[in-house]
Amino acid sequence: MKNIDIICIGEVLIDFIGHEINTSINRTKDYHRFLGGSPTNVAVNASRLGLKSLLVASCGQDGLGEYIVRKLKDNHVNTSQIAKLESAPTSVIFVSKSTETPDFIAYREADCQISEDQLPDEIIADAAIFHTTCFALSKNPARQTILNRAKKAAELGLQLSIDINFSERIWPNREEAKQVLAEYLSLNPLVKLSEDDCYRLFAEVKTEDFIFDYFHKLGASRICLTKGKNGVVLSDSEQGLFFQEALPIEEIKDTTGAGDAFWTGFLYAQLHKKELEESISIAQRLASIKLQNVGRLPDNINILSKLL
Repeated sequence: MKNIDIICIGEVLIDFIGHEINTSINRTKDYHRFLGGSPTNVAVNASRLGLKSLLVASCGQDGLGEYIVRKLKDNHVNTSQIAKLESAPTSVIFVSKSTETPDFIAYREADCQISEDQLPDEIIADAAIFHTTCFALSKNPARQTILNRAKKAAELGLQLSIDINFSERIWPNREEAKQVLAEYLSLNPLVKLSEDDCYRLFAEVKTEDFIFDYFHKLGASRICLTKGKNGVVLSDSEQGLFFQEALPIEEIKDTTGAGDAFWTGFLYAQLHKKELEESISIAQRLASIKLQNVGRLPDNINILSKLL
């Protein structure tokens, strides 16, 4: 029996999300502070679904870092492997509130300072899933730490996972990004990516066939492509293609973190040995809850009853 359901390794930061909806950063006057970072969101969401999540990340030894650790503990995320650095301040991102893909400006400092001693072998051996992101792999030393620890996780039989949340603003060298992704995908992780991610990674629109063929050839057997209001397509190298339409949503309040909510739901379902179609449905339901709320998932709902 594993004591950790999911290790999330990568960026922890502060999202300053604009108060006015569908307004550019240029014209946004007020921002509200939220705990952010894609692996961080997954760790928090997983904990709120009743999973045991561990976040491996780095923040500054400063007021924002204190806020991060406090919020993680409030959400029952294991913070034992978070480094608080005196040498670098906490990373922050300013994000426009949007019903489409939000605009952002990143100020990165401590988030990429992840060292291997933050994730010893014995902790990896006690976990079921090892999850990271393209954002986290974009800078060293975090990149090499994550690649090395992912190889150990694969050796120890963990299910690997990655959100290919590529952005050229975070990782300007696309060819380098593709090489690093190829190294990670050779370990056969579960892969989540969006149409926007693909457009940014390849700098042009690619067909679903191209996308699935490209990532399957790198070694990933299960790939989930999210298409916003056009639904979700999952390609499994053994079971074929699965498509599900997007759920109807009365009012989208904020898209920030919706992909992380989707993927948390999918990983939750996979941990519980659900079939692929049901896994997608659970993922979509959790994402729809997030789309209707700004910041984290709400407190006043029974998430599990909504999903099962």
